[in-house]
Amino acid sequence: MKEIKFDFNNLFSSSVGALHGVRQEEVAASSEVILKAHAHLKKIISSRQERINLSLEWVNLPFAAKEIIAVIQKLGGEIAKKYEFVLFLGIGGSYLGLKAAQDALAPWYYNEFAALRKGRPRIYFDGNNLDPDTLAVLLKQLNPKKTFVIVISKSGETTETKAAFSVVEPWLKKGAGKNYGRQILAITDPASGALRQKVNIEHSKDKLSFRSLPLLKGVGGRFSELNMGLLHLAIIGVKIEQVLAGAASMRKRCSVADIFKNPAYMYAFLHTILYRKKSKPIAIIMPFSETLKSTADWYSQLLAESLGKKYSRKVTSDKFGNETWKMDTAHIVNLGRTPIAARGTNDLHSIQQNNIEGVNDKVVTFIKVEKFKNEIKIPSARGILSGKVYSHLLNLAEEATEWALVHEQRPSVTIILPEISPYYWGSLLFFFEMATAFEGELLNLNAFDQPGVEGYKNYMYFKLKKPGLCEKIAAEIKSKPLVKKTKFII
Repeated sequence: MKEIKFDFNNLFSSSVGALHGVRQEEVAASSEVILKAHAHLKKIISSRQERINLSLEWVNLPFAAKEIIAVIQKLGGEIAKKYEFVLFLGIGGSYLGLKAAQDALAPWYYNEFAALRKGRPRIYFDGNNLDPDTLAVLLKQLNPKKTFVIVISKSGETTETKAAFSVVEPWLKKGAGKNYGRQILAITDPASGALRQKVNIEHSKDKLSFRSLPLLKGVGGRFSELNMGLLHLAIIGVKIEQVLAGAASMRKRCSVADIFKNPAYMYAFLHTILYRKKSKPIAIIMPFSETLKSTADWYSQLLAESLGKKYSRKVTSDKFGNETWKMDTAHIVNLGRTPIAARGTNDLHSIQQNNIEGVNDKVVTFIKVEKFKNEIKIPSARGILSGKVYSHLLNLAEEATEWALVHEQRPSVTIILPEISPYYWGSLLFFFEMATAFEGELLNLNAFDQPGVEGYKNYMYFKLKKPGLCEKIAAEIKSKPLVKKTKFII
């Protein structure tokens, strides 16, 4: 069976010049650093306790038990058969992962045409913003008696998702009646949190109400698509085991120390060199496929939230060798590449101008697809396009874009998918996840926390007078208020 290929020719100085490319000698000279990072990751991954404590349990998601997969696949089929609409409420990975799967693995225009859905429900996503114009319009159009709601939140306290569920629950209760809870499923922490507490209370009253699936310990939201996203896959008719098989295959490829046999390590290493030594902080992710644009959005979150960090990582170990990672507040580093999601060929007519002639501070990652589900042939008498098929033109455009970048000494890489299928999509996700983890090792960052996200949350909690807010945080907000001078507003 074919596997995903990783073409990194255009990152080397032989293609884009010594000023903007990696010299092959740099790879050889970094062997000790690479092996050290690999050994550290391997040590953590080999210990279940450390995987959970340090949030690396996602590496084991491809190996979910067949019995669990069967239960989720069956549940998804039952929901799909009974309801016309399914509304998912979640933010971050709980939205972006699902949206990426929907666009990549369901037929394009899935919601618009019944023939494409093959009897399955329309899928909608909310709880990922606080824009009143989205949820208000959606609830006016949906029939609550025909709608199933899935809320995804580890704690149940995330503002956007909590707000959406606080609106959707009474809407569902009013429209569907006293047994409305049978149309709700929560994917949440198995033991604690506000949402788990509500689930337990409601489920104790009626075993068919507020059913739930667990968010596994040691799996952060942005790494959790192969956990919390499985029910969504089942509802839209994707075979879960095929996605997991692709991820498992990539995990095997990414478990070796040899960087020339490990595509995720090579991707992370070369980008780290270009970032730290060649002044390339901008990461453009440009799939040449409309259906993979949301996957690029998902990777943007993965990269930005994992590696955009103020402090380096301070590692300590107990007498048993179990590690604890803390922020090294004595050393401010402010590291992390900045991702920008795009897609070809659409964005060749927009940001590509900046890629080619703007500041040479970017690395472009292309995702190329060899075989598409459908094909279109252009009729004859259309000049140079006569008789050409769309896939050929799309891949020619990708090749031309590579050439244009190399011509201007702009580095790029290409990830080549044999086709967009559950297997290869699962493989692609795991590739990006492992690359992100290894890049964190090379930069000595904790790739699995997100302290910077808490800033806006704490400010909102302070303004909303949330009980129990840390006094230190409240005092800091009071001492440093947001200042708006009218003379600077015109």
